[in-house]
Amino acid sequence: QVKLVESGGGLVQAGGSLRLSCAASGNIFTLNLMGWYRQAPGKQRELVATITRSNSPNYADSVKGRFTISRDNSKNMVYLQMNSLKPEDTAVYCCMAVTNRSYWGQGTQVTVSS
Repeated sequence: QVKLVESGGGLVQAGGSLRLSCAASGNIFTLNLMGWYRQAPGKQRELVATITRSNSPNYADSVKGRFTISRDNSKNMVYLQMNSLKPEDTAVYCCMAVTNRSYWGQGTQVTVSS
């Protein structure tokens, strides 16, 4: 079993920045793909960004140029630096990790005020 714990969410004004962190623990052999998804009220969960073990990132078009995903394999951590935040970025952000199956964190709330 793998446990994912997110931190770093909060309330920020439009144009501001936040950095999310996700710590993985438990029965970890190899964390392959890691990433972030988000779900806004009344909307489906959507991909924000993923990163492979070899640090190849992938971003949703809506966050390209504003968000940066990174990971530290030695610490089993994944991060999401979010800049130039917009009110439409408001959502619960969940961490995801893939070993032999997918695991999800509980999520952290990000609220961007206009």
